[in-house]
Amino acid sequence: MEVIQSFDWAVLDGIQQIFSCDFFDAVMPVITALGNIGAVWLIAAAVMLFFKEYRRCGVDIILVTAVGALLINLIIKPLVARDRPCWTNEDIELLVAIPQDYSFPSGHSFQSFASATVIFIHHRRIGIFAFVLAMLIAFSRLYLYVHFPTDVLCGIAIGIVLATVVCAISRRIKKLDKLLKTE
Repeated sequence: MEVIQSFDWAVLDGIQQIFSCDFFDAVMPVITALGNIGAVWLIAAAVMLFFKEYRRCGVDIILVTAVGALLINLIIKPLVARDRPCWTNEDIELLVAIPQDYSFPSGHSFQSFASATVIFIHHRRIGIFAFVLAMLIAFSRLYLYVHFPTDVLCGIAIGIVLATVVCAISRRIKKLDKLLKTE
């Protein structure tokens, strides 16, 4: 555990030393806000529901969001109960409000990579752009000092795995095709 903590602090300190500047100080809070409560992804999913070609993708984003919210916010975060870096090291001036929930895993990273994975599985070209946005949102959590790198990496891993499972199950449910009128 001590090795992981050392790694986490070294990466966070490195990000602060290398990337800290007025430009990122202005941009990163905006990027992270896109991931607040999965806003950008849930808006995209809602829009997709109006188009037959994208409907199943939108439904899969909503499904992975619901399952992930339960898994991460109600089970993993309270169980692990990991303090956030900004709670431990108060020397860093935060550019966003101090989060009140636990750090592990990163919900922003989970939601972003789960949604990007769903989009990529359904529509590869758009998925590439979704992954770029997901990477920016995940990095913003580190830059803003509200998550440790291992929080972000585990959020990414859970997001990719859960999205892949949700899409595989969704594809097998033929009744869903009729309900969504995607046949």
